Amino acid sequence: MPSASESKGASARSTRSDAVRNRQVLLDAAAEVFVASGVDAPIREIAARAGVGTGTVYRHFPTRADLVVAVYRHQVEACAEAGPALLADSASPFAALRAWTGLFVDFLVTKHGLADAMRADSGGFEALHAYFLDRLVPVCAQLLDAAADAGEIGPGTRAYELMRGIGNLCAGSDDDSRYDPRRLVGLLLQGLRQAE
Repeated sequence: MPSASESKGASARSTRSDAVRNRQVLLDAAAEVFVASGVDAPIREIAARAGVGTGTVYRHFPTRADLVVAVYRHQVEACAEAGPALLADSASPFAALRAWTGLFVDFLVTKHGLADAMRADSGGFEALHAYFLDRLVPVCAQLLDAAADAGEIGPGTRAYELMRGIGNLCAGSDDDSRYDPRRLVGLLLQGLRQAE
């Protein structure tokens, strides 16, 4: 039979793991809502999608900016972690690059509206942008290098330029239902492939 201190330790670990799980559910739900409705979507919509009350959202994220930043960081990490996994699991390095750019586009669509949400904290926005570049440029470079080494694309494509180009193709997509940046990103990737 466990001692009282062992039971308290197990209970605290269980509570911490529940809190981490709740936070992840909230971040995933917020990301989905932000894609569908923008970063100004009502907190109650995020809470409903996560299956929690609004108090739970505010307990984890006291301000909308806190939530937006947390979603941003969460998605940067997911995108960064996906690169090596896709490279290991895909049929080819180019297939991994194509899948990763799809995730990157999804991330960029969620990112729209971040600047407005963080308007009061320009230093915070700059720090997030630096974090974004520090985490994602090396992942994109790894995918490009692998595709070039496999002879699937020509050498010399720089990760920052590709990411910037994709970002530019995604700009304004939330304002025009007739425009789907994914199609143009696909054409951009075809162009890399033709550079063999």
